[in-house]
Amino acid sequence: MPALVDQHWPWWPLLPLYPYGRRRTLVRELIPGQVWSFEQLQGIFYVAVPIRMTVLRLREGLLLYGPVAPTRELLAQLRQLEASYGPVCTIVLATSSGLEHKLPLPALARAFPKAQVWVSPGQWSFPVPLPLSWLGFPPGRTHTLIEDGLPHEDQLVWESLGPVDLGLGRFQEVSCLHKASGSLLVTDALVAIGAEPPELFEADPTPLLFHARDRGDEPLVDSVEQRRKGWQRLVLFASYFQPAPLEVLPLAQVWSQAFRPGFRNPTSYFGLYPFRWQRGWQEAFWALLTNGQPRLQLAPVLERLVFPRHRGVLLEWLRRLSRLQGIRQMVGAHYQAPMVCTGADFASLAAELEARPWAPSSGDWATLAAIDDRLLEWGLVPGAGPQ
Repeated sequence: MPALVDQHWPWWPLLPLYPYGRRRTLVRELIPGQVWSFEQLQGIFYVAVPIRMTVLRLREGLLLYGPVAPTRELLAQLRQLEASYGPVCTIVLATSSGLEHKLPLPALARAFPKAQVWVSPGQWSFPVPLPLSWLGFPPGRTHTLIEDGLPHEDQLVWESLGPVDLGLGRFQEVSCLHKASGSLLVTDALVAIGAEPPELFEADPTPLLFHARDRGDEPLVDSVEQRRKGWQRLVLFASYFQPAPLEVLPLAQVWSQAFRPGFRNPTSYFGLYPFRWQRGWQEAFWALLTNGQPRLQLAPVLERLVFPRHRGVLLEWLRRLSRLQGIRQMVGAHYQAPMVCTGADFASLAAELEARPWAPSSGDWATLAAIDDRLLEWGLVPGAGPQ
């Protein structure tokens, strides 16, 4: 049975990061005795989506892929797994740019002082480049994937996406195939989006109910339909930042709906709701699925902001994944998992991405394109790359 726990987390005052210091963890056993998912919510204000750490059982003990916040309850769940399957022996940060995965690693590594830490090449910090030890990565037991070798190669197959030059730093993500279970672990590049809100929202559906409304002075009403509506809008926020059917209201109109009786509380953000959804937003959501079912896909944000000039790098990685033997499912760090698939699905995705227009600039993609154009104008990202 899934275990749902909650815990205060000390970084929350630094940024408006939902869930504001009360971080719950949903533990699911994806493959009995072999693969587990530790899921938490993360986001800005109420734009929250799941983030996942995957735990693999190896002959030497447990491997943690994609760190999440090591709350007391999460650590207690890991201790239970250790009692049955051996110690946490390896912690893997498989991305060079994903801040939400990088921030928890130092504390998680301190909780398991005997575990070896492996990180993606090209780790970077902004605005000042700092050595890993200054960022809290444990010296003496932190290793760089590929450059220092690869851990557990007799049981795992590693494939690198990138590096891609982002200007300020690099994007690189190292996927991992667990041979025993056929589970391909990825971080941010690939997602599978479900139509229903994840189970993690059962503990607190407030983000869903907040975004299910059409006005700031509309009450937060809990129902199955409102939760589903809120989830679909959250997905559009996270995928496109501002999809085409979303209008940002003038400040005067936002204030006119705020601070009404019944809304003078932080849960409803005092009635501040600067959005108006136009007709067509449901169609924008369903376009991210296939016949209402999750599909293997590249996250739109990465296509438009990371890979707009590097499609060839992505296609080559997908084709290498397609040649791996024994893939039965993908476990990503976000959205739905596991996603049943085989190597042929990665080949099909590569063919689809090669055939259709790449990194569009209109419709739901317009805001992402405007961000990319501005970064190019400011000289913060390279203007050319291999295709």
